[in-house]
Amino acid sequence: MINLDELRLDFLDYLEQSRGYSSLSVKTYNEALTQMLKECSLVEENGKNILELMPLRLKIKNQNSKTISKKLSAIRSFIEFLKLKKIDIILKSDDSIKTAKTLPKPISHKHILEALEHCDDKETLLIELLYSLGLRISELCSLELDNIHDEWIIIDGKGSKQRQIPLLKSVKVKIDKYISQNIPYKYLFEQKKDKLSQNSIRYIIVKIFKRIGIKATPHQLRHSYASELLNNNARIADVSELLGHSSMSTTQVYTKLGNSLKMQNYKSAHPLCDNSDS
Repeated sequence: MINLDELRLDFLDYLEQSRGYSSLSVKTYNEALTQMLKECSLVEENGKNILELMPLRLKIKNQNSKTISKKLSAIRSFIEFLKLKKIDIILKSDDSIKTAKTLPKPISHKHILEALEHCDDKETLLIELLYSLGLRISELCSLELDNIHDEWIIIDGKGSKQRQIPLLKSVKVKIDKYISQNIPYKYLFEQKKDKLSQNSIRYIIVKIFKRIGIKATPHQLRHSYASELLNNNARIADVSELLGHSSMSTTQVYTKLGNSLKMQNYKSAHPLCDNSDS
């Protein structure tokens, strides 16, 4: 008898321990799978294990299309994981739904500089690390002292993949000052000798930009990092490697963002473009 609930826990552990997923991502997967187990039943037909997703689809039909897509994607990933364990389950009513593709929303360099004018030393360091290194919030939380060098920082990214990112001298000076004042034990940012939580850092960043009337998240600083590099002629292959993307196609979304901004600027600047064009 297949116990999907126990296998769910194995899968979540696999995502966190083997794939290096953040606690927030694991929570999202867990919520999708828990709802699936509540609404759907595994049945055997002609010697095959069938999981009919229609009850779940009907339950979530009024939710945002992106939310539905993410939940179905989480379930598919779970089924692929089970295949690795030699457990074959056939999904029914698994049709993909179309979702509108949205471009990343970077914070402008001007607004980042404005926000920095209202920061204390710790807040400044958080902003500059996210903006100058393009880190995911999970990577910043897990940044160990041993991985910080004079000109490079070693990042343990998704899937336990390591990458090196150049470290600005000005940021290194701020890091050294912060370490000398706070004497962290293992991680750069700590709370009771354990790494500072993602929620704590997220709260700080949101609060910083709220001071200047902007709603922003830590991940938008990663978008800003990528956009600024590409807009200033960095090679897309280099940017992809610096971001820790597994595929260059993921990085290409930032080139679309650049084209979108160019079109906006063109329409607002060219004398033949009237209001109806923009």
